[in-house]
Amino acid sequence: MIPYRSRLRLVAVLSALAVSTQALSARLDVKVEFDKKFDFKAARTWGWDAEKRGDVKMARTRYDDPDAMRARAEPIIVDTVTTEMARRGLQPASPPDLVVTYYLLMTTSLSAQTLGQFLPAVSAWGLPPFEGATQSLEMMNRGSLVLDLSAKGQVVWRGVAQANIKVDADDRKRESLIRDAVRKLLAKYPARR
Repeated sequence: MIPYRSRLRLVAVLSALAVSTQALSARLDVKVEFDKKFDFKAARTWGWDAEKRGDVKMARTRYDDPDAMRARAEPIIVDTVTTEMARRGLQPASPPDLVVTYYLLMTTSLSAQTLGQFLPAVSAWGLPPFEGATQSLEMMNRGSLVLDLSAKGQVVWRGVAQANIKVDADDRKRESLIRDAVRKLLAKYPARR
């Protein structure tokens, strides 16, 4: 019989491993660039692009429906951007100092490794010493969320969050990933002080 404290530690360690494994499966790569000449301290208001809040581009299968994806993703993006902009002290207004536009890009990535692919060819024939066979195959959906902040028609801040998304991920996981992407992007908005 394992003592109670040891069982508690074991449960804590297993829980931490489970959480870290989930975090690794949907790791976000976040990159932000901005115009260093733009005065972000003077920007006090924000709003969405008047024509269209954003756009969805999909290049996975011929059955992709960007409009259906927009209907699912846009409310999540709009809600999270609204919350995060308020946290940064920016108020919604029309006309705004900063215009927000999003782009959601969906593709599929494929990675394969074959037996012997890292071995040099046989010098006499220029061929590997044996026939290559696939040993590892990984297929993932790859998603990128781009947020643009524009002033007077010029993009002054752009953030890009990219992640591999498991093909069988459920809607809650996808929603969580989108919200996390927006939060991490806007966390890099230049401080207003």
